[in-house]
Amino acid sequence: MKLIESLKKRKFLLFNIFFTLYIGINLIGGERGLISYFDKKNTYEELIEKDKKLTAELKDLDHKISLINKNDPDYLDILYRQKFNYVKEDEIIIKLK
Repeated sequence: MKLIESLKKRKFLLFNIFFTLYIGINLIGGERGLISYFDKKNTYEELIEKDKKLTAELKDLDHKISLINKNDPDYLDILYRQKFNYVKEDEIIIKLK
C-alpha cells in the first residue's frame, strides 16, 4: 500500500525519468541513432573514394579506346610489343597521353 501511494505522489518524477531514458537510448542506438550515423557516414566516404577511382579508370579506358579507334599506329605498335614481349633490351617504350 505504501508503495502505491508513494508512486502516486512521485508519478511525474518517474514519468520524466523513464521518458529521459527512452530518448537517451533511442538517440544513441537504433537505426537512426548516433552510432548508425557514424557507420553510414564512413560507408558514404568509402563509396565516394571508390567512385573517384572508378571514374579515373573509366577516363583512362576511354582514352585508350579512342586511341585504338583512331588507329594510331604508334599506340598499336606499343600494344603489340607489350603483348607479345617483342621488346629489345636496348629499346625504350614511351607512352604519350
